[in-house]
Amino acid sequence: MSCSRFNTGGLWRFWSCRREPAEVTKIERWFNGCRKVLHLVVLVLTLADGQLEAGDIVEFHGQTMGTTYSVKIAQAQLTQETVGSIRARIEERLKEINRQMSHYQPDSELSLFNRSPGTEPVRVSRELAEVVRFSLVLHQRSAGAFDPTLGPLVELWGFSAKGTVLEPPAPESIAAARAKTGAQRLRVTEQCELKKDIQGLELNLGGLAKGFAADELARLLRDQQLTNTLVRIGGELVASGHNAMGDPWSIGIASPLPESAEDDFEAVVRLSGKAVSTSGNYRQFFVDEKGRRYGHIIDPQTGMPVQHNLASVTVVADNCLTADGLATSLYVMGHERGLRWIETWTNAAALFIVTRPDGSLEQHQSAQFHRYRVSTNSSSPPPVQAR
Repeated sequence: MSCSRFNTGGLWRFWSCRREPAEVTKIERWFNGCRKVLHLVVLVLTLADGQLEAGDIVEFHGQTMGTTYSVKIAQAQLTQETVGSIRARIEERLKEINRQMSHYQPDSELSLFNRSPGTEPVRVSRELAEVVRFSLVLHQRSAGAFDPTLGPLVELWGFSAKGTVLEPPAPESIAAARAKTGAQRLRVTEQCELKKDIQGLELNLGGLAKGFAADELARLLRDQQLTNTLVRIGGELVASGHNAMGDPWSIGIASPLPESAEDDFEAVVRLSGKAVSTSGNYRQFFVDEKGRRYGHIIDPQTGMPVQHNLASVTVVADNCLTADGLATSLYVMGHERGLRWIETWTNAAALFIVTRPDGSLEQHQSAQFHRYRVSTNSSSPPPVQAR
């Protein structure tokens, strides 16, 4: 079979009537574990003397980090000039985060660190140092399931900007790439310096950067006294306040089955003051000539794509950086270990969707997930539409 790669599908979908495009150039794409695009309802804004009514939804979207982003602002009276100013600030903040954390942008701080030939400390921004520190905490708490240094393996398996592969690498190539990884070989100093203990070590923050960016956009909006907002970057989402109806934002968790319809949801959650992220290997993968499928999420212990029956895992947490990192970690662990581990995190909950031997799906959720879940039938409208 020929190589099949999906970077425009979505694990997350809003209750929606259309798909949102996700066209990106190769140089702009970021590797992002289990790549996910939300499908949003586009609402028409009614203008009155250049000012939006309080009940309107202000929405705009664009491209960033190899996927799409969108921002919704509810229950706010904003002039067109103010909306334009907000969008400009958001675009600039996204560019700034790319300059710090993109491993596709050759002059980013992360790329410069990856190319540094020796083991001398490299000064970076406070934001990049903050994300790397969290990645090391996550590595330790997950017993190695999360590892931010898998750049050589991601490239080897064809999930980087350097091109795709049609066949799995040779075992000796995997071993050689693994020898250049290991979060225990990476340090962050108090002076915001990154230091690698071996040459060839490369950071890849695909499992955290979009979550961090979503948090930053939500913070930027709060600083503008905009408290009813919905920020989405790929499948990372931050829900603040309420929608235009005064209710928490309702979000549908899409079915991971390849034949599923756009409005086929496995669950619906209502969120306010929370973030959510989904990870899975069914959207970005390749299939070799023997019909074996290899997804883009790498198991640090084997150097190979994760191989188990967990189709997707969705995490709700207080911030998107945490939700993003936990979702990746849990996907690597699998649902049995993951269900035990997620209970060690305060204010975090997870839904695991597992593929049975016959191809059907079953769900397992952590103790706190019911707080966000609402009863609904995937064939009928949700209690509250995301708008």
